[in-house]
Amino acid sequence: MYLAALGMSVAFVACKSTPEKQTAEVSKQEKIKRGEYLVTTIGCGDCHTPKKMTPQGPVPDMERYLSGYNADNPLGEYDTTIAKSGRWVLFAGDLTAAAGPWGVSFAANLTPDGTGIGNWSLDNFRRALREGKYKGIASSRPLLPPMPWQNFAHLNDEDIESIYDYLQSIKPIKNLVPQAIPPKM
Repeated sequence: MYLAALGMSVAFVACKSTPEKQTAEVSKQEKIKRGEYLVTTIGCGDCHTPKKMTPQGPVPDMERYLSGYNADNPLGEYDTTIAKSGRWVLFAGDLTAAAGPWGVSFAANLTPDGTGIGNWSLDNFRRALREGKYKGIASSRPLLPPMPWQNFAHLNDEDIESIYDYLQSIKPIKNLVPQAIPPKM
């Protein structure tokens, strides 16, 4: 009888712990799904995914999804006087680089590779979105246009964490994006 009671207790504990574990796993998956929804609707891929040119214009290169400006492609020539004027902002053909009075900025690699955000903490990610700090480092330079971090600063903690969890779950892509180029004087 003692063994039967012990067996029932073990079975009860095992059954009781299983749904909690499943709930935690589902919760993480739900956060990742929410993050995917946010990344898609906010349009992160519009700037952070290289494009392929088609007869209908640029379309996302899903093999390089969210990997930022393709470091293997040279930027190309552009009229710096137009960019410096402040009257125009120039975009690279795949929309992953922009030139303006601030110089040239490149869309970051948002994949979980070490050349992207793979070694960022959630705090780094939160600081980048809330405070506009490069790589989420407090003492770093500000994020440059066209990154609309001022809009993302209003996201709640749960949404930022969901976006972070989603980005950590996607395919890592090795792509060391160039440093920003200061304006030419």
